[in-house]
Amino acid sequence: MSERFEPHNDLERALLDAQEGRLAEDAFMATLLQSQVFLPIYDKTRIGGFQDSRSAQPLTLKDADGQEVVVIFTSPERAKPFVADYPGYGGGLLAEFSWVLEKLGAGVALSLNPGSEVGIDMEADMVAALSQQSGGPVN
Repeated sequence: MSERFEPHNDLERALLDAQEGRLAEDAFMATLLQSQVFLPIYDKTRIGGFQDSRSAQPLTLKDADGQEVVVIFTSPERAKPFVADYPGYGGGLLAEFSWVLEKLGAGVALSLNPGSEVGIDMEADMVAALSQQSGGPVN
């Protein structure tokens, strides 16, 4: 990546500080738990713009081990270059990270800002620990 990452919100500043060693990991995670994230959602519109699905379908990938990884971003702008390769995922949902944790099932990993030089991958056990820390279900 040739362009320098310029943070646009508090979460991005905390993420950059954590990656550059100016912020402890647990302090970053505390910030993340209090922040909004952008969740790309599949938008299969029907005639008249109505969706035929009653539940949101987040962008989920599989890692090399077959583990499900839900993709999230620090802002909608950070998602645009990545979701361009995934037709139907041009829209999404801004939500509290704690809400996202609450809605995830057991055994799901997360990738924050995939494709960016400033991001983090969280294994399923880390996601479960964060969910428990935020008061979510124990998986």
